[in-house]
Amino acid sequence: MSDARWVDRAELTLAQAGRKRGGARRAVLELLGSESCALSAQEMEAALAGSRSRPVSRASVYRILDDLERLGLVHRVEIGQAMVRFERSPSPEEHHHHLVCDRCGIVMPFSDPALERAITSLSERVPLRVSEHEIVIRGACRDCAGEAADGRADMPRRTSA
Repeated sequence: MSDARWVDRAELTLAQAGRKRGGARRAVLELLGSESCALSAQEMEAALAGSRSRPVSRASVYRILDDLERLGLVHRVEIGQAMVRFERSPSPEEHHHHLVCDRCGIVMPFSDPALERAITSLSERVPLRVSEHEIVIRGACRDCAGEAADGRADMPRRTSA
């Protein structure tokens, strides 16, 4: 689903649920619509601070995310690091999993048709009707793996992008 279509669908769903329009909510929707992967509330707050004349507080971001999650428009992504991230609920063609660098914390989306086929095959053999799945693969991103190979492994952790 394109960014604008998701934002429009989210606005319509919120209106049908009796929620009033607001600048902060619209800014969060547009940010989520433009991202390809999950963000934390802190990352959203920081991204919105630089893009608006009036910043959106973290409390407002959390309230908006709670509302969006209750309405099925976003879902939580549990990737560890003691931080919850959120991303728009994907359509089947947008489904992806996550690669997480243990060193710098960057989170990257990935898709793999062979993995999806293996999960479908597995779901036929387990005593559970699989409704959704999430794969998180942890390791060192190319930059951090290069730092370790160069002997720079003791450098301070970078913040996630």
